[in-house]
Amino acid sequence: MLTLFTIPKAFKGHIDVIQRNAIQSWVRLHPDIEIILFGSDEGTAEIAREFGLRHVPDVERNEFGTYLVNSVFDKAQSLARYPIVCYINCDIILLDDFPRALTRVAAARPEFLMVGQRTDVDILKPWPFDRANWRDELRDFSQRYGKTRPPNWIDYFAFSRGLYGSDVPAFAIGRTCWDDWLVWKALDLNKPVVDASPVVLAIHQNHNYHHHPQGEPGVWKGAEAAHNAQLAGGWKNLRTTAHATENLRSNGLRSNTLRYWTEFKRRIEAVGRFLLFDVWQPLWFGFLDLTRPLRNALGFRVRQ
Repeated sequence: MLTLFTIPKAFKGHIDVIQRNAIQSWVRLHPDIEIILFGSDEGTAEIAREFGLRHVPDVERNEFGTYLVNSVFDKAQSLARYPIVCYINCDIILLDDFPRALTRVAAARPEFLMVGQRTDVDILKPWPFDRANWRDELRDFSQRYGKTRPPNWIDYFAFSRGLYGSDVPAFAIGRTCWDDWLVWKALDLNKPVVDASPVVLAIHQNHNYHHHPQGEPGVWKGAEAAHNAQLAGGWKNLRTTAHATENLRSNGLRSNTLRYWTEFKRRIEAVGRFLLFDVWQPLWFGFLDLTRPLRNALGFRVRQ
């Protein structure tokens, strides 16, 4: 049915707990599921053996030691047993609504990308998967205490194998832009992009950012994040779930007409940023430079 692939962080402390939770939810999704763990971080090989998963340790990294998106996606698509593959972050718990949604989309679209928003929750301990009603308990817990993130927070990408080719840039995984670029690329290829948020609860288990030397600021604003933005080609090549061509709802696939409004607002915001940062600020600081002698002579001081 499906090949799931991911790159776990080192299985240590709280990260060990939430990654085990995620993996245990995946193995219970469907009898015909293949799970591939990429990378060689601490504990990955052992977890693969414990749960009977496939392990591929050799993945390309950048100079910071971060795994590269193009290497993982290329290997996963070539190794996958099934025609539908899904990259998913290793802190995301999936429930039985995910395979149901994927089956419906695959039946309607021969080629597609299915994405969705995530819901953030605090889960500090191993979830009791041995309980018969663990799914209901987890769904209720997430709906009570979770926070749904905006459309640009995407943690799973389910797609028809072969959708992404050799032109995927060497993004640093887990940094910025690469996820929104994947959505843009599918749209640029004129492939259906389905937002499954209305019917799929993707549960993100909150965690710290101790895996990065600079912590959370390093993840979002560090050198790798800046390089990812450059590789993406800038703002024009980034899209979110709000730009999906279709929404999956309980009554089937529906055209996402709101995507046109989303794009219109996005372009208006871009014009505003251009006028502020590329037009007004240079003119203002240029004016200050030209008038500095006069202001100094008159005793004025303007904060810059």
